Amino acid sequence: MQAKPDTLSPASLSSLSDEVLITTYKAGGDLQVLAELYKRYMGLVYSVCLKYFKNQPASEDAVMDIFEQLISKVKNHEIEHFKPWLGALARNHCLMQLRKKSPESESAVSFDETFMHSGKKLHPNADVMQDSVSEPSEAMQKEFVFTTMEKCLETLAEQQRVSVDLFYLQQKCYRQVADITGYDIDKVRSYIQNGRRNLKICMEKQQSV
Repeated sequence: MQAKPDTLSPASLSSLSDEVLITTYKAGGDLQVLAELYKRYMGLVYSVCLKYFKNQPASEDAVMDIFEQLISKVKNHEIEHFKPWLGALARNHCLMQLRKKSPESESAVSFDETFMHSGKKLHPNADVMQDSVSEPSEAMQKEFVFTTMEKCLETLAEQQRVSVDLFYLQQKCYRQVADITGYDIDKVRSYIQNGRRNLKICMEKQQSV
């Protein structure tokens, strides 16, 4: 394991792994450390934002907004792999911004796009399998997924609903879900797996509604 540097020079920070930078930032809250971590993936974040917004200024603003979110989120989340976690955070940010601009949007919900990749379309006219927003109408197609998911969550057994909500929507890890709910961690894994399966089944049934 890499040791925390005695001095936070750019050279010393650049040689550290993502995991060490996260640990260092959580311990001291030094924005220089967080900036080094974010700098490694700013191109990825910008690319994700550009796919959704199709607009350079809006994408650049989003890159800055997401960095501001990281100041608190990195401290409050257990992050095993920073790159995919950051990618999911960027997608959620973009989706929420698109929802706010939509006249039909309701309360913004942050959730892992796991439920957009069930292998089937969730609506006859919605291609939710796309990973990018290639046409303006796709924002509304993704809106359909959010709304359907929210309805289907209410159909789950309480343990499954609570566990899925914490794990996917609030981005908690298994241990955090167990600590919050008091459920055994093996039960948490089971509730999440079964809840995810039941949620997908419910969402897929909505295509005929």
